[in-house]
Amino acid sequence: MQKIMAIFLCCFVLSKAYGQKENKVTTYLLTQFNKTVYDVTQGNNPWGIGLGLQTFFNNKTKFTPTIELTGDIYLADDDVFRMHTDGTEIIDVPGMVNLFVGTSFEPAKNVYLSFVAGPSFINGQTLLGIKPSLGFYFSAAKRWTGKVSYINIFNRDKATGDDFGSMSVAIGLKLF
Repeated sequence: MQKIMAIFLCCFVLSKAYGQKENKVTTYLLTQFNKTVYDVTQGNNPWGIGLGLQTFFNNKTKFTPTIELTGDIYLADDDVFRMHTDGTEIIDVPGMVNLFVGTSFEPAKNVYLSFVAGPSFINGQTLLGIKPSLGFYFSAAKRWTGKVSYINIFNRDKATGDDFGSMSVAIGLKLF
């Protein structure tokens, strides 16, 4: 009986010790609002909404690797036909998917700065995008996060070489 109790106690202590271990990965489900700052067809896509996942790969330093996957749709449209000087249509941005990778820096306990970059998929094109962000946690438990970001997609319109830029405000809930 003492052996069973000792084994049970040992398992109980080890399970509690293991439960206190910090997770290696933290993922947030984000909902966001984007306001287009500049684009060749800004009137056709002035704002959008979207969902995303942001994952932090926790380590012992203040710099943590980060991956962000977001999808946005642009619902507002002024239905104005826009064209280049040669008569070809300038296609607006009905939506985009971004897969960004980078790093996050935590200068204070509830504040982080992140810089991510990677492919952005718009209208069947794969373009390079960057996204610097200022994020914060609503509590010490880091269950909820908020962030303000600037998104720049390079060379969005091939004919003119114009970029796409937007400001984003997001709120996220910790999944695990």
